[in-house]
Amino acid sequence: MKRLLQYLFRKPVIWLANKFSSRPESRLVFSSLSQLQESILNGKKEKGPLLSCTPENARFVIFSDQHKGGGDAADDFVPSRDNYLKALAWYYGEGYTFINLGDCEELWESTPARVIEQHRSSLLEEARFLQQKRYYRIFGNHDLEWNYLIPRNQFLKPIFGDDLKVYEGLILEIPYNKALYRILLTHGHQGDLHSDGNAFSKWFVAAIWTPIQRFLDIRINTVSDSFDLVDLHNIVLYEWTLQQPRTILVTGHTHKPVFASLDHIDRLTKQLERAVQEGNEELATRLKADLAKRQAEYAGKQIVKTMARPAYFNTGCCCFSDGDITGLEIAEGFIRLIKWEEGERKVLEESPLYYLFEQL
Repeated sequence: MKRLLQYLFRKPVIWLANKFSSRPESRLVFSSLSQLQESILNGKKEKGPLLSCTPENARFVIFSDQHKGGGDAADDFVPSRDNYLKALAWYYGEGYTFINLGDCEELWESTPARVIEQHRSSLLEEARFLQQKRYYRIFGNHDLEWNYLIPRNQFLKPIFGDDLKVYEGLILEIPYNKALYRILLTHGHQGDLHSDGNAFSKWFVAAIWTPIQRFLDIRINTVSDSFDLVDLHNIVLYEWTLQQPRTILVTGHTHKPVFASLDHIDRLTKQLERAVQEGNEELATRLKADLAKRQAEYAGKQIVKTMARPAYFNTGCCCFSDGDITGLEIAEGFIRLIKWEEGERKVLEESPLYYLFEQL
């Protein structure tokens, strides 16, 4: 009976989802991000904490979009699991605070119980950071259920304990040159009515839509499947920062690393052009290999753009098909785009925080 119902209803439900899922409209994205920022600044702690630090003592690692699933062939996290565990062990030993920026679990395709069962080791590694008060968790659209007390207490509390809180975002407030600068961190799905509407729509996605997807075995992820939309979404998020003085935005969601408002493919392309012009054959060869690898990941990318104001960053994801994971570090007065490949940490890009602040 289940297979019959899946056959009958899968296509109509996918059609409805595609028809009514919203594209990243600037008006909606801007309004949602601004409301989140104001709520945190006004002390609404349920929305997220306001953390103060100096460039010298800031020590954060930011990962997102693990999409821990059911441990089967459809679980995008499986190829990256060992890499992820090695990365967390290193950051724990180095004294970093871990900001987990949403879509940590894939609850659109798997049940919470199944995910917890399959990825207990990764979750326990995350929980070690919380035990040292060095862990912040943000919800995304694919793990929206953690925004609600009952599933959070039922499934996460036995692993993380009573101290776990799940937020929509957080703000780092950093003084520089007699002014305060903000780094707003959130998953980045804001403005998508499919998962970021009013309280009813959020409840509907978590309580109704997600179980329907599970039952019908529907995997809809327009953000990761449509790279034009990915670029459009990053552009809209970047454009929000143009209206925010002394503010940097850090998100995940698009699965595509962005550093200082330029996506990594654009930056590799520019670096390759410069290496060729300077006759640096060794560097050019390495950049060509890196560029080919990332172009394979982002096949279908159409839009090429330059965003001049270095106010937008994206972590990328922890579920690349080759097992690599990307993320951001804020440490030693720098912000860095990093990649972990086969258990080894590589710095892809870095910039002093003071340089960014002076451009805002």
